[in-house]
Amino acid sequence: MAALATEVAKKWRPVSPRLMRCSKLDLKLAQTMRLRAVLLAASLPLLVGGALFGGAGLGGASIASAQEVQRTIQREIQTEILVEAPEEVPKRKSDPIPPLAVPLSDAASLARVPDDVMEREGLQLVLDRKHHQLLVLRDGRMTRRFPAAVGTTGWETPAGRFRVFEKVKEPVWTHPVSGDLVDAESEENPLGSRWIGFYRDCNGRSGWDGEQYLDINGCTVAGFHGTPYRWTVGRAVSHGCVRLYEENVQEVFDLVRVGTQVTVIP
Repeated sequence: MAALATEVAKKWRPVSPRLMRCSKLDLKLAQTMRLRAVLLAASLPLLVGGALFGGAGLGGASIASAQEVQRTIQREIQTEILVEAPEEVPKRKSDPIPPLAVPLSDAASLARVPDDVMEREGLQLVLDRKHHQLLVLRDGRMTRRFPAAVGTTGWETPAGRFRVFEKVKEPVWTHPVSGDLVDAESEENPLGSRWIGFYRDCNGRSGWDGEQYLDINGCTVAGFHGTPYRWTVGRAVSHGCVRLYEENVQEVFDLVRVGTQVTVIP
């Protein structure tokens, strides 16, 4: 009879910690289901002794066997938990801070601008992504040149030809992952005092940004803005936006309008 009880307990495994990946909640459920098997195994001799044999009492050996079954299965549960517990993934170290771009002369900066862009009339912005600088051109002449922070590896500022579609003074920042809002007056607002949007993409983005893994669903935008972190200007450290010194972004903000052409050179 003890052998029969043991066989039932071993075969009744309705939930496996392996299938449930051993989360704390799943393991508790697994233990509960295994305990039911233990109780059935322990009560089976009572059922057989009481119902099938006219209520004949159990001997001490049968009770001891049932208790041994319970102890055996409890040891198995503990063993499965130890074996199936997932290993902790080592935390990735932050990447080194990207260096400042190598300075260029005015002539070298203009030499990188495509000829057809130089031939345009009116005011336009040209971002040199490789050399981390923003050029302001008017009728083919460079009137201003500012250092800029651009997108880091994997989060590069989009290259191509765009137009300014949005200008905002004292912008409120929306956290791209949590959706939390940060007021314009807050020292934690990474946009500074001005926002000039020129690119929008609604395919979502994900990847390592040098410090953490990010997974952004929905639309992302790129634009020129100020920053409270002046030391980042001139480096490739952003998630695609272009950071300028506060005094520079305010000047650019006053120069451009919605519709101003923006060219980003890779």
